[in-house]
Amino acid sequence: MSARRVVVIGGGAAGLVAAGEAARAGAAVTLCEKMPRPARKLAITGKGRCNLTNIAPVPEFIAHFGPGGVFLRQAFARFFSEDLIAFLEGLGVRLVTERGGRVFPASAGARDVVDALVGWVRAGGVMVRTRCPVAALDVAAGRVRGVRLAAGAPAGGAASGGAASGGAAEIRAAREIAAGEIRAAGEIAADAVIVATGGASYPATGSTGDGYRLARAAGHTIVPLRPALVPLETAGDVASRLQGLSLRNVTARVLGDGRVRAEAFGEMLFTHFGLSGPIILGLSRTAVDLLAEKRRVEIAIDLKPALDEAKLDERIRRDLREHGRRSFRTLLGELLPRKLIPICIELTGIEPEKAGHQLGAGERARLRSWLKDVRFQVAGPRPWAEAIVTAGGVDTREVDPRTMESRIVGGLHFAGEVLDLDGDTGGYNLQAAFSTGWVAGRAAASHRTGHD
Repeated sequence: MSARRVVVIGGGAAGLVAAGEAARAGAAVTLCEKMPRPARKLAITGKGRCNLTNIAPVPEFIAHFGPGGVFLRQAFARFFSEDLIAFLEGLGVRLVTERGGRVFPASAGARDVVDALVGWVRAGGVMVRTRCPVAALDVAAGRVRGVRLAAGAPAGGAASGGAASGGAAEIRAAREIAAGEIRAAGEIAADAVIVATGGASYPATGSTGDGYRLARAAGHTIVPLRPALVPLETAGDVASRLQGLSLRNVTARVLGDGRVRAEAFGEMLFTHFGLSGPIILGLSRTAVDLLAEKRRVEIAIDLKPALDEAKLDERIRRDLREHGRRSFRTLLGELLPRKLIPICIELTGIEPEKAGHQLGAGERARLRSWLKDVRFQVAGPRPWAEAIVTAGGVDTREVDPRTMESRIVGGLHFAGEVLDLDGDTGGYNLQAAFSTGWVAGRAAASHRTGHD
């Protein structure tokens, strides 16, 4: 029996693992990557450090994806963080676990991960075709039959793969053409196709939403796309005046029309355009969705989350008792970073040179209220090019979580960010890409799928 033919569209994290696993399972695999080289987004993820996964247990891991995270349960049962760690270390990539359970290459270099994965795929015999964009899926009678390449894409060239690299790759391509596997003018026949094209974030890396177009043409529903894990632009100039200031151990809340919708504790950063940093990125999905609903969206920052109103009032009273002769401006140095002091004075309206012992109950209340609730109106998210992941995508209700196969088109599988799955920062999204890619690759190489 001839090997099952699998085409993988997209050479990112999900696509590389899908292609490699399909080849390991005995399939003849072609990987079509439209960029000059695979995994460009993976090479820059985590500011080049590549936060690969997280050692959190499965229930906690899934919770970081919100209600839709349950879709990942079966994929995680088959290939999870401990499997990924063992796999990469087996390829020679030494890993370390840092604060918050985040796992990185010990070299702090994403390129080491990329090189290891690409080398593994090529050594497994995968035909890697770069500069090879896919224009359409070939679907007939409810099954995928292959892919049609975009005009100008190499039908048999620009390929490399393990032992079939260089001239051997050209010989293999010629044999495929002779056998009819590449059917006229840029078509590649396949028994299964895996769409692993990524999302719409970081478009310069090749993630320009191609997979959504292919899936929609095949009859799939695309949940509306929104930037996620994205910095937020704010109205006014307060944030820009605080540019470069990083706050730790604060709580930020997203308010929609004055009501708290989500909150997070940790670190944030002020920028020339507004707010960024881990907790802001984590809250951005909620903020973006509220903006789409035409809500008034604000970020409220609690600068003293460890102190409730009563304890904070006592702290302020103590400072006033002990240092009552000092000016209000000087006393704020005990409470705030230097950059925040002029902002506090301006927004509370308290005379900066007023002696501490002269502050009245109303002024103390204004200070206390401001420390617990510094407001910024959200004007919008930063551009797609600055979003780490995409929210929205192929509706997971139309995909079998056991195989990542379409419930609409036989032999068509999805993996990675093209699916309507987006998690928090901390290694969660890359693990989802690796896990769904592993499952899709294994299933696509099998002669029995949900439609057989």
